[in-house]
Amino acid sequence: MPNSELMAIGAFAQRSGLTSSALRFYADSGLLPPADVDPATGYRSYGIHQLERAVTLRRLREIAMPLAGVAAVLGAGAEEAARLLDEHVARIEGDAAVARQRAAAIKSALGGDAPGSLIAVLKGPVLAEAVEQVLTATATPTPTATATATGPTHDPASAVLAGLHIEASDEAVALTATDRYRLSTRTLVPVRTGERTWAGTVDGADLRNAVADVRRSALVRVEAVPHGIWLRLSGREDRHCRVLPEKYPDHRSLLASLGEAITRATVAKGALLRALEEHPGDRPVLRLTDRGLRVQAPDDELSGILLPAAVTGEDLRIRFEMTTLYAAVSTAIGPDVMLDLRGPLQPVTIRSADRGDLTTLTMPVTFDH
Repeated sequence: MPNSELMAIGAFAQRSGLTSSALRFYADSGLLPPADVDPATGYRSYGIHQLERAVTLRRLREIAMPLAGVAAVLGAGAEEAARLLDEHVARIEGDAAVARQRAAAIKSALGGDAPGSLIAVLKGPVLAEAVEQVLTATATPTPTATATATGPTHDPASAVLAGLHIEASDEAVALTATDRYRLSTRTLVPVRTGERTWAGTVDGADLRNAVADVRRSALVRVEAVPHGIWLRLSGREDRHCRVLPEKYPDHRSLLASLGEAITRATVAKGALLRALEEHPGDRPVLRLTDRGLRVQAPDDELSGILLPAAVTGEDLRIRFEMTTLYAAVSTAIGPDVMLDLRGPLQPVTIRSADRGDLTTLTMPVTFDH
């Protein structure tokens, strides 16, 4: 290789973001051998063409990929490399979940392993189903501009929107989630009520990781402890979930302030979902008249898919984001859904036509959105 295409190890280190000592290590391990070694001095030089491999190597090590994994990724094609990266990230996430559980157990032991305050005893399969349904309305935490060595930090205001708010009284347990555009809530009747009322926002990721074990437990004893809750499972290892310290949005005021519906429609859930799937755009319009419910494009008054529906009240034309409307309809319980509409810019209530214990509020969008 011509000397003009070679860089001294110091210059190559600066451009690749790797230290000189790291480059020597990776050369000795065979991952990034120098392009040239002076036989007299042993001085190492690198080629410009090696920069891309060096940068990729550095990025792989920054996400804690072991050397064997780095070698496999660097030697693979694009599709195989992507699969290996996904497997590595899944392992990291699994290890983090296990570490959180073990840390919770250690904290519990340090505190004398005293039992927490009983929130409620619930049927495991019912609780698991409710958690999965309501969590669909959570938001993804937004990374902040700063990051730590272990990854990006998250905005606390959005972190709480990724959690499940739990309110337990002497009669029921209410689960609520919202991303500010959609709000889902479900009320469960416990097998046994708690010792006192309790409210807190539980980390959504912890709950998702626990759902499989919760579903396989006949009964789940939910206990409140400092900074978290314990899910005491029958015949399985107990699961700890963190409670988020940030204040949850005042969803009760929103629910209490809802006006009366001016239009109500009952429609088959499956038919409505199919119509939304066939809609070509990402912001469908629902047109409700005494003829039924029509799913149409905003600029097309005549076509679309007309669904049989029992519609009462005023004729109404309302537009939604596909992502919010489809998710709200798909999680409804039972074969038929009931829509209570308060106008083209007011929250729409979507619930089962015959079971009201899961309710979702969905915000429409304006026609000039």
